[in-house]
Amino acid sequence: MREALRLAKKANACGEVPIGAVVVLDGKIIGRGYNLRTRLQMATAHAEMRAIDRACKKLGSWRLEGAEIYVTLEPCPMCMGAILNSRIERVYFGAYEQKGRSLTRELAEANLLNHTVEVTGGIMEAECSAILTNFFTAMREREKKK
Repeated sequence: MREALRLAKKANACGEVPIGAVVVLDGKIIGRGYNLRTRLQMATAHAEMRAIDRACKKLGSWRLEGAEIYVTLEPCPMCMGAILNSRIERVYFGAYEQKGRSLTRELAEANLLNHTVEVTGGIMEAECSAILTNFFTAMREREKKK
């Protein structure tokens, strides 16, 4: 999770919503990503999607069986779909999605693709939440000044 948090800080430095993700297999990071939606103007440029893409390229396979993903914010439905589709076995996330729109647990347990995934939330929650809170506080302050 520390590496995912480091990546979230990179996103923050780029003016992006600070979310980072890493895919781990056999104790080694095989994919890294951080949010770049604004810079790339791509709706799918979420941290998880980028980390999963890199992991698949590294392994030469779309199947990431046995892998885990660590992400600083509870995954959205699109990212949970990619996690399930890639056959990742475990999701560890830091901050909980405050608006309750993630559907993480429901999608993880739904067996939609003949696959379920274990989910654990609240890993380094204070640190992961703080970077997001600080980002949005600063953004609102900038908007007020305009």
